[in-house]
Order: sequence, then C-alpha cells, then structure tokens
Amino acid sequence: MKISELQAKSPAELASHLLEIKREQFKLRMQRGQGQMTQTHQFRVAKRAVARVKTVLAQKAAEVAV
Repeated sequence: MKISELQAKSPAELASHLLEIKREQFKLRMQRGQGQMTQTHQFRVAKRAVARVKTVLAQKAAEVAV
C-alpha cells in the first residue's frame, strides 16, 4: 500500500491495518521456522509495511499534538 493511501486513512483504520500486517508477519515467521517458506522476500515486504504504517501513525500523532 502506498504512503498516500495510508495517509488518507484514520488512526483507527491504520491500527487495524497494522494488526493485519503483524498477523501476516507472524504466519511468515512460523512458515520460516517449519521450513515451508518458499517466498522469502515476503518477510521483508511485511517488515517494511509495518514500518510504513507506524511512520504514518507517528505523523498523525504529531499533527494532533501541535
């Protein structure tokens, strides 16, 4: 998901999206641990998606604080 799409969402929507990504990341970790992971790049993609959402959440929190 692009940054502009994330910035258009409310903090509640971002929090739920973050939860979904974290669940996906957990599933990927379990697959990697069991040796079933075939698309190893997906772990990196999920990690970066978490960072994007957290960054947008921090920006929105800073806007409210100012």
